[in-house]
Amino acid sequence: MLMPSAASPGWAALDLEKCHTDLLIMSYHNIITIEPDKRGGKPCIRRMRITVYDVLGWLAAGMSHAEILEDFPELTEEDIRACLEFAADREHRLAVSAGAA
Repeated sequence: MLMPSAASPGWAALDLEKCHTDLLIMSYHNIITIEPDKRGGKPCIRRMRITVYDVLGWLAAGMSHAEILEDFPELTEEDIRACLEFAADREHRLAVSAGAA
């Protein structure tokens, strides 16, 4: 992917942080749902009872994407990526808010 630089004529400065945040919002907000009466209000995948934290735990335990999809055929590769993006965005927001304090 070509990235603009200050030395490239005709290219405006690119706000990478804003682009990163915009991409995350577009990609996981249609997949990750939060319902107060389901799984204690934890973020879930597509209104199912599988939480983001379930998927992150399986990945942390060493399961591959293929193993997760085999064990939970109702999930998709996009669901797993959405969980990772949700966690990355949440971590980013925590870091930003901690830096502002």
